[in-house]
Amino acid sequence: MMIIGISGGTGSGKTTVSRKVVEAVGEDKVLPLTQDAYYKDNSHLSLEQRVGLNFDHPDSVDWSLFAEHLDLLKRGQTISQPIYDFTRHIRQNETRQLGPKPIVIVEGILVFESELLRQHFDLKVYVEVDPDIRFIRRLRRDLSKRGRSVDSVINQYLQTVRPMHLQFVEPGRQLADIILPEGGHNAAGMDFLIRVVKDRLATEKL
Repeated sequence: MMIIGISGGTGSGKTTVSRKVVEAVGEDKVLPLTQDAYYKDNSHLSLEQRVGLNFDHPDSVDWSLFAEHLDLLKRGQTISQPIYDFTRHIRQNETRQLGPKPIVIVEGILVFESELLRQHFDLKVYVEVDPDIRFIRRLRRDLSKRGRSVDSVINQYLQTVRPMHLQFVEPGRQLADIILPEGGHNAAGMDFLIRVVKDRLATEKL
């Protein structure tokens, strides 16, 4: 099994990079796992308190569970991945059953911050995109998919997203094996990444 970590700022296109790898080698061979599924369950707090939480700080993520799931997948076992509700900021009661595949892609803004996760990565990819572009993408996503208002997205970006990016996300660039400017739009970079993945798959078949 090869585990690839993909990090980068919010809206940098990490999911696009992951999706293009899946498209290139096949859904049957790649299991994408996102940090978004592993936010801590805050159902014990009121909605007002949950809305005020800093979801861009490493403490917001259940790294122990995330790492435990990677261990289980390495041992060939199925995991019960949480499903996070971003409108209510809590985990749903249901879980997603996911089995191991030859390639596992772990994607999220903070996945290089966690030593528990980093020790599992065979390859670390940092996606780098201009901050203005990243903010516009985040704004569109939160308005269309997470039921947010323009003001709330802007306030969150200025108060937590940007400072947390500078403190916790951007330093991960120094830990990367591959830096991918423009993410999935970087044809040469994607070709290289996909070739690395295909070579690993070919080696495991020998």
